[in-house]
Amino acid sequence: MKHGKKYNEVAKLVDRSAAYEPAEAIALVKKTAVAKFDETIEAHIRTGCDGRHAEQQVRGAVVLPNGTGKKVRVLVFAKGDKINEAEAAGADHVGGEELIPRIQHDGWLDFDVVVATPDMMGVVGRLGKILGPKGLMPNPKAGTVTMDVTKAINDIKAGKIEYRLDRANIIHVPVGKASFSEEALGENFKALMEAIVKARPSAVKGQYLRSITLTSTMGPGVKVSVAKF
Repeated sequence: MKHGKKYNEVAKLVDRSAAYEPAEAIALVKKTAVAKFDETIEAHIRTGCDGRHAEQQVRGAVVLPNGTGKKVRVLVFAKGDKINEAEAAGADHVGGEELIPRIQHDGWLDFDVVVATPDMMGVVGRLGKILGPKGLMPNPKAGTVTMDVTKAINDIKAGKIEYRLDRANIIHVPVGKASFSEEALGENFKALMEAIVKARPSAVKGQYLRSITLTSTMGPGVKVSVAKF
């Protein structure tokens, strides 16, 4: 892959053979985020799990103490009193059965997270083929299938992110924006890593965390030492 002059310049700041301490890695990632927009800082965590086995799946959610820096649009599937509760809590869209054709036939996807009350999962299940591949399907483990829609919405708006293994057993998650201070990014990264370490499946033998890389949207990857985790 060919990179531009800017990328090649900042890439020289990173020692590809080194694994940095988290604080050093964060400082480097901020320094190498030189795009004209506020880049997202992401963590890519390679695990020793085999996600083909249910007992080795890693999936959950964590509220980043300083948020993600992104405005998150929340869609809530609910009925009865829960509709009013969701609207009062600040959901961007709330509805039920009537939203299905909009999503299925009109391709409406103006939302980032979907929350559903348990009694609506029969309805939401019909959208599995659309929401599933996009990682938008509500899930009890991520706290997005719940009767407490107020807490779910508040957590999401405050900076709650979901993490899960991809097909290559890697977790990809945002930890903030390049405009965040090093301290804020450090606190977010610490909260994320504590949650992922805690989520280690007991069925995983050997090394759980193989490698951690921090990167900005357009910048080079910076390896983080896994020793302390």
